[in-house]
Amino acid sequence: MNFKLYVITNQSISQGKSNLEVVKEAIAGGADIIQLREKNMSAKELVAMGIELKKITARKGIPLIVNDRVDIALAINANGVHLGQDDLPIKEARKILGRDKIIGISTHSLEQAKEAEANGADYIGVGPVFATQTKPDYTPVGLDLVKKVSNEVNIPFVAIGGIKIDNVGQVLNVGVDRVAVVSGIVAADNVKLATKGYYEKISK
Repeated sequence: MNFKLYVITNQSISQGKSNLEVVKEAIAGGADIIQLREKNMSAKELVAMGIELKKITARKGIPLIVNDRVDIALAINANGVHLGQDDLPIKEARKILGRDKIIGISTHSLEQAKEAEANGADYIGVGPVFATQTKPDYTPVGLDLVKKVSNEVNIPFVAIGGIKIDNVGQVLNVGVDRVAVVSGIVAADNVKLATKGYYEKISK
């Protein structure tokens, strides 16, 4: 799992830009993995959107991950799926998707992170690190958990949640080398420039 900057779609905050525009600009700025996450889209809309996004990511050799929906990931031949704690268990998702697909899962504690590793996740998301409008009901886990995961979990992990250009340095300082961003990039006036800003900080 050789990625650094994980960009997650959210068309409701993209200032009128389509996901296709946002993803093209984000990739141009340095995003090297994309997640399709649109909670308000129907299955039909997700498939249509996913097919178009897959064309863009495949041309650049960048993985496309689908949030939650194993069925959509299969339908569009995405590179993988990102599960929540209440979604299909990792082992069941693996049976459906096969060994070649990427399976990630959101974790909010060290116990969940270790369980995900034991169950065969390819990577985990750890967060929300800071308060975030994307997940307003979640209490931030803070940098302490991120540091513990860095020390005790052996699979790749990505820090997520409220990570802005002005606090990403704090995250990187506790042993993180992969960061996921939603609003800091998707809601930016200039998506390419915002992405480049994150990429340069992560790559130092």
